[in-house]
Amino acid sequence: MPQTRYQRVVLKLSGEALMGNAEYGIDAATLKAVAQQVKGVVDMGTEVAIVVGGGNIWRGRDSVAAGMERAVADNAGMLATIINALALQDAIEREGVSCRTQSALIIWAVAEPYIRRRAIRHLEKKRVVIFAAGTGNPYMTTDTAAALRAIEIGAQVLLMAKNRVDGVYSADPRLDPTAQKFDRLSYRDTLNKRLEVMDTTALTLCMENKLPIIVFDLQAPNGIERVVAGESIGTLISEDG
Repeated sequence: MPQTRYQRVVLKLSGEALMGNAEYGIDAATLKAVAQQVKGVVDMGTEVAIVVGGGNIWRGRDSVAAGMERAVADNAGMLATIINALALQDAIEREGVSCRTQSALIIWAVAEPYIRRRAIRHLEKKRVVIFAAGTGNPYMTTDTAAALRAIEIGAQVLLMAKNRVDGVYSADPRLDPTAQKFDRLSYRDTLNKRLEVMDTTALTLCMENKLPIIVFDLQAPNGIERVVAGESIGTLISEDG
C-alpha cells in the first residue's frame, strides 16, 4: 500500500467525468472504478470528501440559453448533483467503505443536511463524505462549492478530476494540438492567463486561503491514488507555482 501525502482531501468530480464513454447519465464501469480508487485512498489512511457536479444529467447553461430563468436552471442542476451523489454513495458502500451524503438543499429522505462539524466528525471516523447540491445557491458553481467545502473542513488539497484532460493547458488540447501543458502554475498566472481550470470565484477562494489545487485526468490508471500518494501527475496550482 503506497504512503499517503495528505491527511484530508476534497475530490471534485464533474458530472461529465461520471459519463465515461456514454453520451448521457452515469457509466456503471466508471462509477465502480472511482469507488474502488476512493477505497484505496481511504485504505492509505487519507480522509476523503467528494463534491460532485451534475452536468451529465442537467446542463443549466443550455437551459438558460433556451430561455429558462437562471435561478430555476441552477436549482435543477443542484438536484442533478444529488442523483450523482446517491449513485456514488451506493458504489462506495458496495466496496465496503462507510459513506454519507450531505446536501446543501434539505432533502431529509435521502441525505443529511450539510453541517460542517458533523462532516468533520464523519471524516474523523474514516467515513467518506459526499457534498451534494453545490453551495445551495444559484449562480454558484460546484467548483465554488468544492473550494468552499475544502476550506471549511480544513482539507490540505483540492483534487480536480477532469474527463480525459491530464492537466492544465494553454488551450483545449482536444481542439488545439499545439496547446502547452503546465506542470506547475501560481494562482496569479492561472488568473492572468485566463486558463479554464475552474470558475474565478473558486480559484480566488483557493488563492486567498492558500489551498493547493491539483488538476488531473480521472481516466489515468489509479490516478486518484497516485495523486494522494504525492506522485507528480497533472498540474499543481499553488501560491508560488
